Order: sequence, then C-alpha cells, then structure tokens
Amino acid sequence: MRTLLASLSWLMLAVIPTILPATPAQVPTENAGSPAGSVELLVLGSGGPGAEGRASSSYVLFIDGTPRILIDAGPGSFVRLGEAHVDLERLDLVLLTHLHVDHAAELPGIVKARAVATSHPIHFDVFGPDGHPAEGDVPSFPSTRRFIEILFGTGGAFAYLKDFAAPVSFTVTDVPRRAHAVEPQVIYERGNVAIRALRGHHDDAPAVIYRIDVGGRSIVFSGDIDAQGLPALESIARGANLLVFDAVVLDPPGSPAILYSLHSPPKAIGELAARDNVGRLLLSHLSPAVDENRHAVTASIAAHYAGPVAFASDGLLLRP
Repeated sequence: MRTLLASLSWLMLAVIPTILPATPAQVPTENAGSPAGSVELLVLGSGGPGAEGRASSSYVLFIDGTPRILIDAGPGSFVRLGEAHVDLERLDLVLLTHLHVDHAAELPGIVKARAVATSHPIHFDVFGPDGHPAEGDVPSFPSTRRFIEILFGTGGAFAYLKDFAAPVSFTVTDVPRRAHAVEPQVIYERGNVAIRALRGHHDDAPAVIYRIDVGGRSIVFSGDIDAQGLPALESIARGANLLVFDAVVLDPPGSPAILYSLHSPPKAIGELAARDNVGRLLLSHLSPAVDENRHAVTASIAAHYAGPVAFASDGLLLRP
C-alpha cells in the first residue's frame, strides 16, 4: 500500500448537533426499556491512522438495547468500549470493512476483553474481505479467514487466547462469497436483523460495504471507498436511514491527487446520497482537511443532497 497516508495528521473533532454524547447513562441496555426493533449506533472511533487523541474507525450497533455488532476495530476502540461501559456479553458479530491497521488492529484486545468478562465459552461470527497475493508493487492482503488464523489460530500471534480465560471460537466468512457479485448479498439473517454486503474498492486493499437492516431501520457503512467503489455503494445504500461515509478528501484539487485513488470527495458523496434518497449522512474517519473545512464540505454536499449531514466524534450515540 502506498505510504502517502503516513503524511496525514488527524485532529480532535467537536460535538455537533443531532448526535448525543455517549455517557454511560445514555448507552442503551437491555434493562433500559428499549423497544423491540430499536437500533442505536455508538461511534467508538471517528479518526484515522494518526495518534492525535481520537480512536480510529470503529462502531458498535445496539439491537433492542443490546450491543451486538462491532463494525471495524481501529486502534483506540478498546478504550472507548470501556469508557462507554459497553457490555461485551453478546458482542458476537464483527464486520471488517478492510484490513488496514486503522480499521482492524484492535480486534485481539476486544476478543480478550470479552473472554475475561465471562466464564463460559464465547463465539464470534466474523465477516470481512477476501484477499489477494502480492503482484508487482501491489502488496498482498490476507483474506479475513487467514487474518483470523494469523491472530488466533494454532501457531498464531495470539493463539494463547483460545482458552486463556474462556474458550474462544470463530466462524469466519470472506466477502464476497460469490465471485464477481454485483448485487448485495445477504450474509447474515436472524430474527429482525439482516446484514447485506457488497465488494467495495479502496485502491489495492480488498474492501467491503455493509448494510444492516433492523426492524425497518437501515444503516450503511461505506468503509474507505474510492470512485471505483461508488457504483457498489449506490446499489446497497438505496433508501437507507443512515449512511456512514468515510470522509477524507476535499473536492479536487483541494487534496493531494493520489488520495483520490483511495477516497471519495464531498461532491460525489452528496450526489450519491441524493440519488439513493438516504435519510441522513454521518461523515466519519475525518481528515484534518475535512475537519478544518466543514462549511465547504457541507456546502458541497448540500448542493446535491437536501438531508441532514453530521460530523462524527468519538463516543457519540445515534438513533437512526
């Protein structure tokens, strides 16, 4: 992967309207009377790869008041889970958009945290991208199945966790399950929860876009996505109540040209959200350029999309 991202610095973001700070009293619990079919999204990490005081990309989805789904596990998300007093008992679904460090590196710590919090066997269903071998100057990426084996399998880096505190097991699914899939695939369906996925595009890193539907509400996670991935995102995001979009670059030529091979600019975000009739936009994985130019970013999106636009910050709670 190109090293250009090493030159980016990342800044702390301010609290914005329409999103509630996630204090322990606000984080939903099963005893809080959450109605059946309710869904809440806790932002654990809204930042990127730099050590600038915010956690990297990570989210927890609460279903009927219970934390169930972890979307990405960037550095710092372990601490944010503790700060929010998230109950890990049933946090058993993991969706990885891609295997860059700032989206996946904290997974071992979260696995261990869940293991030491209980005395009975625990299981994770993990979904993530397939991989590819190295070719020329393109680096290799393991499949998600291989990634979990490298971390937790026999001879893996953290093999001791398999039965360190409680027996730990994994079922891992590489997405897409069908080669050259162009329509969203249902990868998980149980009760009132359905998860669909489609291959994204993030330069040379295999990537996945996810849509989670719960009791008539829907949230889509773009992950890091460039122009080649926008058609897939448009296919899976139609009519979504909330679209969480990784916003890193300004409209051309406001950011280094090479970054547009990795990310999508505000104009493209606004156009897609309008075509898909998205209910709300949450911009996350924010770069300093986007954070320092919020007015321009919002204006560019609003030129095409009339819905509400918010900027994410660590520890914030949304109810789509």
